[in-house]
Order: sequence, then C-alpha cells, then structure tokens
Amino acid sequence: MNWNNCEFLASYGLSRQLPVSDRPEIVFSGRSNVGKSSLINKLCSRKNLARVSSTPGKTATINFYRMDRAYLVDLPGYGYAKVSNADRARWDELINSYFEEDRALHLLVQLLDCRHAPSADDVQMLEYLRYHNIPFVAALTKADKLKKSQKAACKAEFEQVCAPYGCRAVFLTSAEKGDGVEALRLCLERYLSGEPGDGV
Repeated sequence: MNWNNCEFLASYGLSRQLPVSDRPEIVFSGRSNVGKSSLINKLCSRKNLARVSSTPGKTATINFYRMDRAYLVDLPGYGYAKVSNADRARWDELINSYFEEDRALHLLVQLLDCRHAPSADDVQMLEYLRYHNIPFVAALTKADKLKKSQKAACKAEFEQVCAPYGCRAVFLTSAEKGDGVEALRLCLERYLSGEPGDGV
C-alpha cells in the first residue's frame, strides 16, 4: 500500500453524511489531544495531511482520508471536560452510528498516552471495543518523552492493561521521532490484506 498516496476526503459532523463504505477502513480513536492527527501524518509521511490542533476538543467531526485501497478514519477525540452536553451527545450519536453501520472496519487503532495510565474515558472506550467485538491494537503515543530505560517496562505494562479488552498488539510510537511507526504500518497492511500475522 502506498502510504504517501493519501488524501483528505471530507469531514462529517452528522451520521447521515458518512460516505458509502466501499473499501476497508482503519479507524483511529483516542482522547482529545492524544496525537491522532500527528500519528496519521507520520504514517503517511506528510506534515499537514491531518490538521493538528493544540486546542483539545477541536475536532468534532469524523475525518476520512482516502488511500489507494483503504480509508483512514479519524474519530473525534473524547474526554474533553469543556465540551458542552449538546456536543457530547452529538459525539455519542456520531460514534455509535459509525460503529453500528455495516462498514468495512478492518482494525481500530486506539491511541493512549504512554506517560499516563489510561483515563476513565480511555477505559470506557476499551470496554466499548470489547463489548462490540471491534478488533483493535493500541498505539502508545509520545514515546519520545520517555527515557530509553523506561520504554520496555512501559510497553509491557500497557500490554497487561489492554489484554483483557481483546487488544491484538501494543506499539510504542512517537510522531515526533518516528518510533514504532514502521511496525504499526506493517501491522495495518497485514490487516488490510486479511493476514494479521502471529500475535498481531
């Protein structure tokens, strides 16, 4: 798959606007400001493909990116306290509608900040994924903030935390330095080809 050949398709704020699912979809989920846009940009070797915002809660739409044989789907971030109840309700409806539709969802990438234990909102999302039997891997973001000596223990700790929810694999990543990005790319390609591989 040509990761460099990826283009922004559109943003959708209402479930009825979502495009027809005519190709496999890789979904990115995580709390506000965890680094979804930055990771998508790094995966596609592009600086400004996904718009990066320093303001949590800024992305209130599902953003679709079209590749040669897949869609990358960026869900709106969750867990930002200053979002209004109306916006939160719209988020819930949008997310639930996406997952309840008959879409060609091949894998979800759940982003978690490697510097902190999963928040209550993260755990709620993990429980949602387990309940709905959604296949997912975890991408631990901001690995460049860890000391080299901390990385193996951090990855092992998150593997233990995520395993009960059905997590297929854990990747320690850095959109800043590129850590783990190629390994995550290879994992996504295996899922798109229908061959997840050993333990992934």
